[in-house]
Amino acid sequence: MSSRHKDRERNLRNKTQQAILMQHSTADIGATCDEVWEKEEELVEIEWIFLWAKIFFPKPVTNNLENYKRLVALYAIFFNEGFLNFAMTPVSVLRSLLVLVLALFATNASNWLYLAKLSSIASIQDEETCERLKGLINRQIQICKRNVEVMDSVRRGAELAIEECQHQFRNRRWNCSTVDTLPVFGKVVTQGTREAAFVYAISSAGVAFAVTRACSSGELEKCGCDRTVHGVSPDGFQWSGCSDNIAYGVAFSQSFVDVRERSKGASSSRPLMNLHNNEAGRKAILNNMRVECKCHGVSGSCEVKTCWKAMPPFRKVGNVLKEKFDGATEVEQRKVGSTKVLVPKNSQFKPHTDEDLVYLDSSPDFCDHDIRNGVLGTSGRQCNKTSKAIDGCELMCCGRSFNTEEVEIVERCSCKFHWCCFVKCKQCHKVVEMHTCR
Repeated sequence: MSSRHKDRERNLRNKTQQAILMQHSTADIGATCDEVWEKEEELVEIEWIFLWAKIFFPKPVTNNLENYKRLVALYAIFFNEGFLNFAMTPVSVLRSLLVLVLALFATNASNWLYLAKLSSIASIQDEETCERLKGLINRQIQICKRNVEVMDSVRRGAELAIEECQHQFRNRRWNCSTVDTLPVFGKVVTQGTREAAFVYAISSAGVAFAVTRACSSGELEKCGCDRTVHGVSPDGFQWSGCSDNIAYGVAFSQSFVDVRERSKGASSSRPLMNLHNNEAGRKAILNNMRVECKCHGVSGSCEVKTCWKAMPPFRKVGNVLKEKFDGATEVEQRKVGSTKVLVPKNSQFKPHTDEDLVYLDSSPDFCDHDIRNGVLGTSGRQCNKTSKAIDGCELMCCGRSFNTEEVEIVERCSCKFHWCCFVKCKQCHKVVEMHTCR
């Protein structure tokens, strides 16, 4: 870049920072740049989109080749889709890109879920690996470096979250499909919908669950069983065994998952929504902890009973959060005193609790393929012809009707137990009808 362009970059950065510090609107920021941005043919479009990116994004974003590629691709898409055109002034383009690219980068606090895409064979073994992990912000990288041994558990937590999300939504129009880019759930989680609320909740719960399980199984040096649970309970049994150290798992989830929101300052509505749902996910574990016991005595007489605290199965956590999803509260941000809080948008609804999911925006119907909003649509999805629920062909296919074909499936049948000790089955071929949305 020429020295004249470097001067322009420095001038623009100073004026932009002044505008941001004065809490000016996007339009005001653009106005402060009017005198700096002159329409000149030699300033190539791709060059000044990079310049703009360097001003508005921290070094971990703009110094990364993949992020530069994404910026260029995004820039091209905006022109192809008609968001931008060459007749627009640089200031107009700046204003448009500020809104669109901030939406792409700033709200994707779930990007760390990309850890689930790592090979199951690969292991996060050293600090250098942390630098190469895709989807982490700088603070998460620092946490990774300080807790390298815990990061494989974080990856397992991401895998758990994705698997559970796909199980809970397997019969719905939006079925938690993942993509090979960031964010892993596509653009759906960049909007403040109830689907995004569930993703954030199940993700934070996944990390807390996996880290706690690793503590209890002796995989981590930094933690073990919960030794605060001991002595005799009010019910007369002896606390013993290995109680799950849920306190450590929750604390690590808070530090790793929530840091992205806290680094942006939890004063705007979306970070507040994400932080609330993160905590609701962890509450789904904490509030469903159970007591497991073992009897000791002659012939299992249970003269002495030892018990310990254990986490619920993660399927139970998913079921709880799915119920919270169905009853999620639409909220808006209001200022109460000097604090910004989320309150129900409809004042007739009772206030939400820490265990409830909250959302800001209505969800799309997910019927039709809409690449702009990251909706895959339901065309080609399998449906249940006889069901009247959301998995039924009428609702799943959004009234578009469906195709029926006969397919042959192979099932295990005529299974017999043989002494000792195995079960032997035959393979049976069966022709069934399969219905898919048009």
